[in-house]
Amino acid sequence: MAIYFISDLHLQPAREDLASALRNFVDDKIKSGDTLYILGDFFDAWIGDDEDGSFYQEIRICLKTWVDRGITIYFMHGNRDFLIGERFASETGVQLISDPTLIEHSGKKILLMHGDSLCTQDTEYMAFRQQVRSEPWQQQVLSLPLDQRRIMAADLRKKSQSMNSNKAEDIMDVTPAEVEKALADSSADILLHGHTHRPAVHPLTTHSRSCERIVLGDWDKIGWYVKAGKKGVRLRNFDI
Repeated sequence: MAIYFISDLHLQPAREDLASALRNFVDDKIKSGDTLYILGDFFDAWIGDDEDGSFYQEIRICLKTWVDRGITIYFMHGNRDFLIGERFASETGVQLISDPTLIEHSGKKILLMHGDSLCTQDTEYMAFRQQVRSEPWQQQVLSLPLDQRRIMAADLRKKSQSMNSNKAEDIMDVTPAEVEKALADSSADILLHGHTHRPAVHPLTTHSRSCERIVLGDWDKIGWYVKAGKKGVRLRNFDI
């Protein structure tokens, strides 16, 4: 059985083409008995499991249909959808996993991360990440009315775009020392993550061990995924 990995789809009502691409991707490639890992930023924003928009309800139905079809789906939080909770998991049948998570495939250890925790040079973002991942902050936000949370999410997206436009490219990429530490601490052969929107395969040597860092791309005009199967662990793409 094959294992698939995706991240950074940024699903949103304004991009129905991405939702359609996801449905086609799963229906065409993933079979009953296969596994799908979603490594964060599945949604462009998630304001809480009580989100009642029709677009998001359709995505819930798709996930539940795929799980009922025999596909195991694991979900890791990203920096856009960290408010996804147990209600969403119960309604869709997906299984929430921690960041990082270590799995094994064909004798190789694969460390799964969203990737934002590796970008330690972006101190402004790291401070924001610590704030929004705290339980008191999340409880306070989730207590607000839906409409107010939608406004807050839109404001945060605009703020993020403004902040990132003024940052050097290397600041928003992973810190090499953090990558090396993650691989060393986990004894992983492969580090697989998204977040940076810089799809690539990076051969590495850590503590005299040959390793790889595989970076998933975001979905826009091209969709990116990694397949772990009989031919190994490979980064692939398709036109949207």
